[in-house]
Order: sequence, then C-alpha cells, then structure tokens
Amino acid sequence: MGFFDKEKKDQSKSSTPSTSQTTESNENHPLKTSLQDNIKTVKDTLGASSDIVIREIRIGKGGVLKAALMYTDGLSDTVAIQNFILESLMLDIKHTEIESELIHNPRLMKTLKDFAMTVGEIKDVTKFDELFLHLLSGDVILLVDGYSEGLNIGNRRWAERGVTESTTQTVIRGPREAFSENIRINTSLVRRKIRDPQLWMETKTIGKRTKTNIAVMYINGVANDKIVEEVRLRLDRIDIDAILESGNIEELIQDAPMSTFPTVYNSERPDVVAAAILEGRVAIFIDGTPFVLTVPALFVQFFQSSEDYYQRADLTSLVRILRFFSFGIALLAPALFIAATTFHHEMIPTSLVINLAAQREGVPFPAFIEALIMEATFEILREASLRMPRAIGSAMAIVGAFVIGTAAVEAGMISAAMVIVVSITAIASFVSPTYDMAFSVRILRFVFMGLAASFGLFGITVGLIALVLHLCSLRSFGIPYMYPIAPFNMEGQKDTFIRLPLWKIFTRPHLISQENIDRQQNPTSAMPEPEKEQ
Repeated sequence: MGFFDKEKKDQSKSSTPSTSQTTESNENHPLKTSLQDNIKTVKDTLGASSDIVIREIRIGKGGVLKAALMYTDGLSDTVAIQNFILESLMLDIKHTEIESELIHNPRLMKTLKDFAMTVGEIKDVTKFDELFLHLLSGDVILLVDGYSEGLNIGNRRWAERGVTESTTQTVIRGPREAFSENIRINTSLVRRKIRDPQLWMETKTIGKRTKTNIAVMYINGVANDKIVEEVRLRLDRIDIDAILESGNIEELIQDAPMSTFPTVYNSERPDVVAAAILEGRVAIFIDGTPFVLTVPALFVQFFQSSEDYYQRADLTSLVRILRFFSFGIALLAPALFIAATTFHHEMIPTSLVINLAAQREGVPFPAFIEALIMEATFEILREASLRMPRAIGSAMAIVGAFVIGTAAVEAGMISAAMVIVVSITAIASFVSPTYDMAFSVRILRFVFMGLAASFGLFGITVGLIALVLHLCSLRSFGIPYMYPIAPFNMEGQKDTFIRLPLWKIFTRPHLISQENIDRQQNPTSAMPEPEKEQ
C-alpha cells in the first residue's frame, strides 16, 4: 500500500502546478481589464507582502470610475503620492464630467496622463512583468477598472547615503567627493565633470531576481567602438539570478579569471572615472555600490593615482618611480633574503654573514619556514584589523605586530633580520594606490618564496621570466595588458614610469582611443613664426 500511496502523491504533485510556476507564468501575462483580477494577481504573486500598499479609490464625478494606486512602502515618496497623485485624481477631477462612452475609450488613459498627473516621468504599463519591475523599484502604478493597461508614475525615493569623502582612495590634493550607492547620483557626478553632449549612456537590467540597473558610459567619437561593442556583448551574455555589487559584474566580464592580476579597474572617485572616460575608456555603473568599473584596465594604470595629475610633474615622477620600486620590494624581498641566506652566502658581506649566523644560532627553523610564519602572521593581523571596529582596528594591528615580533625574537623562534625584511615588505605593499594590485602581490610573494627556498636565485629568475610572459599574454577587452611597455609605444612613455608636464602630453593612449587621439594641440605647431626685421 505504501508504494501505491506514494505513486498517488506523485501523480497529485505532477497534476497540480506549483505556486512558483504559477507566479512565473503570471508575470509574463498582459494586464486584465478587471481591476479586482489585477489586484488579486499582484497580491498572489507578491505573497500579500506587508510593504506593498494598494489604495483603491474612485475618480470622476460621483466616483464613476474605480481605480487603484500601488506602491512599495519605503521605496516611494509618500508625501508626493499624497500631494501630487492622490490629490490630482480624487480632488482635481472630482467634478469632471466623465461620460459613460469615455469609460471604455482608450483616450481616458491618455487624458489622465496628459492632464491629471502633475509628475515628470509617466510610462504605460501593459504586462505584469513591467508592473512588478517598476513597482518594486519604487514607482507608483495606477490601474483603472475596465482597462488592460496602467500608468507607471515615477516616484522613487528611499533612504540612502549621501556624497561623502572617499575612504579607500585618499588623496592630499584633489576632490574629496566619492560615489554613493545610488546609480543616478553616481552618473550625475560624472556628468558634472564632463559636460559634453557626446557623453553617451546606455542602461541595462541584469539579474533575473534582483533586476539590478547597469549603466554603460563613454564618449562617442573618443572611445573605441570595438571596445564599446565588446562591453555590450559581455554584459548581455550574463544570465544570473542576482547582481549585488560591482565585484559580481567584474568577475563575469574579466578576461583572465584564473590570473591573480586584475583586468578590470574599479574606483569610488568621480574624478578618476571621468579621467578614464576622457582617455577613451568605458565606465560601468552598478546600482547599489559606490564602486564604478572602467575598462580596459592596463598594468601601469594600477600604479597611477588621481593625485598624480594635481601635483607638479617632477614630484609625481618621483613618487611613481617609488611605487614601482615598492612593487619589486613587496614581491621579491623575502624571496631574495631566503635565497641569499640559504644558497648564496657569497653575495652577502662577511661581517653581515657572521651577524646573521649569530642571530640564527638558536632558531630551530630554516629561513623559508621563518618567512612563512611571519608572513602568515602578518596576513592574519591585517585581515583581523579590517574586520575589527574602525576605532581599534589600526591600533590592534600595530600593537599586535610589535608584540608578536618582539616576543618571537626573544623566544628564539624568529631571527631579528627576518622580522626586518617582513616589516619592510609589508610597508612596501601599502604603497600601491589600488587594493587589487596589492592583493596580487601578496599571493605571488609566497610563490617566489617557495621558488627561492627550492632553487635559490635560479628559481627566482625562472619565476620572473614566467611572470613577464604571463603579463604579456594578458589582454583587457582586446588591449594588451602591458601597453605601452609591450608593445612599446614611445608616446605612451610620457605617462608610464614618469609623468611629463601636461603641456607635453598631446595624445590619448593609442590602442584605447583609436578615433580621436588628440588630447590637446601641440603648442609648438600652433606658435606663429617670428616676424623678420625689416
């Protein structure tokens, strides 16, 4: 009997459609003419959620027409609904003659849209999927009994963080404003800096359940059309339930997902995004996050800061060289120390070798294990300081590193020289202006430490060759990752390892912007010839 009971249950399950299947089918259906049927479908689909407000009203002389307003509490401006929508419908047209033949005439909805609504954005709604998208986005939906179409009234307003100072990309000189979680505020911040009619923006919706708004912004005639088309194709290929942050989009459109080096640049500073767009790059805005993506992203871009273009060229060049030098220290310092102390004692001065040998006399671990312990400890402290409350996070990291380092040396577990090397490496890793590139160095540092412990300088050399080959093989939306170093471009060297004065940089990056590469006019070519003495 159990088998037959189970079979009957399976048949009953297969014959009765599930609630989710019914809901999904309703979303694709057009609106019905019956107001009560439309209200019932909305309630059934949304599960009679308590934050969905449905206000049934009567409009026209004597309340001849039944209508309903729908909005999401917390996402819509309730004051505007009261003053500009309900008042217009219930009071302004209370004494308006609405004849019986006009009730079932399509001109009624057009009349309400043209004469009764005192708000800016109004669109027609004919399907339930459009209704749910606008309703859950904060708009107000107006439905009238006897009509299979409604009106979407733009009325979005929710609690949000305003424009504040950037916390991840700080500068000494330059704008202090940063993006917020509102995509419209973010696009307006860039519009305020680039007042060019050729600054075009395309809007997409990605995420089957989150319906996240995505905006693609670029300058027509400056951005490479092939790059813009590639961005469109990669975004259109995304088929996922949810997009909650720009990192989700970055992971889905990047060129080399298995590489530690980032091929998509992100920033929360409007001036950085505006400068990237002016160079011919494409910006991708995601609603709900203050970080904006720009593509293509090149290797040298991650060593450039927005402050480089607000300071003098000589100071900027010195700081940029320091960043590249710090990149090498953060990548190779522990590995070189391990290789020198393990295999290549002849490279170290004799007096220093004696001191190092004296320090390591009571240390039970080889140099590689020492470095591994110290690096792992520092990574734990760094991650803990990020998760701790801001008021005590930095203090905990400093005190923890100092106490642990001193105690480890006094206990004879770690040599003092190793503590110095790891500390210099950690400080050099913070010089990078972008977190993504610093994170890549943190990963590769352990790889080079293992090569140094196994093969000495030979292993480090092989690792560097493999790293250079890997970097040269990467591309970001069709552009070589190491441009303008490889392929080499002389004009691009004006803003790579050093930065020449702005009046010396005449063109945009050639491979990124292939249509209009002139940034400014060459002043030498525009100078008039000196007059000859008569």
